[in-house]
Amino acid sequence: MIFLIATSNKDKMIEFSRILGPLGIEIKMPHELGLELPEVDETGTTFIENALLKAEAGAAFSGLPTLADDSGICVDALGGAPGIYSARYSGDEAGAKLDKNKANNLKLLRELDGIPLKERTAHYTCAIACVMPDGRKFTAEGYCFGHIGFEERGTNGFGYDPLVLINAEAGAVEGAEPGEKTVGETDPAVKDTFSHRSRALHKMCDILNEVL
Repeated sequence: MIFLIATSNKDKMIEFSRILGPLGIEIKMPHELGLELPEVDETGTTFIENALLKAEAGAAFSGLPTLADDSGICVDALGGAPGIYSARYSGDEAGAKLDKNKANNLKLLRELDGIPLKERTAHYTCAIACVMPDGRKFTAEGYCFGHIGFEERGTNGFGYDPLVLINAEAGAVEGAEPGEKTVGETDPAVKDTFSHRSRALHKMCDILNEVL
C-alpha cells in the first residue's frame, strides 16, 4: 500500500520506510509520484499542529494516505528554543556560504557559549500525523533526551544530530548523564532504538497496524 510522505527530505523517508515497511506500507516522496505539493504555511503553535497541516495538505492534493512529521530540538537553557522553529532557526544567516543545517548548528553553539555541559540539557520532539483520503487523522509523538555538545561530530543522521550527545545505554531518557557519542556518530540501527522519530514512528506503526 502506497503512502505519501509530505517531505523532500530523503533521510526522513528512509527512517519512515525502515519502521513502517514491515506493515506492507511503501513510502513514496512526492517527486517519485510526479507530484509537486503546494507549499504549506506552518502556522501551528505545536509540533502536532504543524505535522497535521502538512499531512492534510498532502492528502487533499494527492488523494493518497499521507504522512508528515514536524520535529525539532528544545534546549532547556534557551527556554525551549529553537523548538518548532528548529528547521529555520538561523533565518537567512546561511546565505550562499553555509547549508541550513550547518547554519542552524553554528547558531545554537553561539547561543550556548559559556554554558557547561551539565546545563546543556535538551530533548528532541517528533510529531507524526497520518491523514487518510476519507478524512481520518492519526497522530503520535516521541521524545529523545540528551545534551548539546561543544562541536559537531559524526556524519550519520541530519539536522542537529552532530551536536546532540546521547546516552544510548540509558535509553536516551530524561535525567541521563551525557553520553560520549553524538547522534551523528551513532549507527542508524542503534539510533532506531532511541530516537524521537523512531519512538513516534513505532507509536504510529501500532496505530496503523490496527487501522489497516
